[in-house]
Amino acid sequence: MIVMESASTGERRRLGVDAWHEPATDVETELISDLPVPVLDVGCGPGRIAAALAAQGIPSLGIDVAPAALGVAERAGATVLDRSVFDPLPGEGRWGSVLLLDGNVGIGGDPVRLLSRVRELLRADGVALVDVEAPGCASAVDQVRLLCPRSGSGPWFRWAWVSADDVEDFASEAGFVRSEIAVRAGRHVARLIAGGWT
Repeated sequence: MIVMESASTGERRRLGVDAWHEPATDVETELISDLPVPVLDVGCGPGRIAAALAAQGIPSLGIDVAPAALGVAERAGATVLDRSVFDPLPGEGRWGSVLLLDGNVGIGGDPVRLLSRVRELLRADGVALVDVEAPGCASAVDQVRLLCPRSGSGPWFRWAWVSADDVEDFASEAGFVRSEIAVRAGRHVARLIAGGWT
């Protein structure tokens, strides 16, 4: 079991690492089935979603900075690249969809900066799918580290949590024109619209 520990509170959140190695769920398959293409999966990890996109014949790319996870994703059939979302990427400004699932809106600990970068990557009619915390949860930024029984504690890094209550404000500041929240099997997913009607 791997947990994420917050520096300010000491709170420990269990991460769904086992689920990340499972095939995409029915809910996830439904969410990705009608996205504008091509699709960029940010923080794809071992490629559950990226592989599902590939299996559906959807033009897509997964990016992550964990080479071991990318190896798993490639073996699952995903097309992947060892790259941070903040690095130069292929197709900038031409992606139909960008995914920030499994809490990846927390990357970098600055949701507006991350969403602004995502907006840069999208074309004018693109969309972003973002997992968010349930309404009533507080948005927050903190230093966190990962604790693993086998390897001990990792280095501290900045992370963020975005509430469904706040995602529209963050998205607007980042240049998105509107947002919609869908609830699927207890999961809150924001669909951020870059422009026009999608």
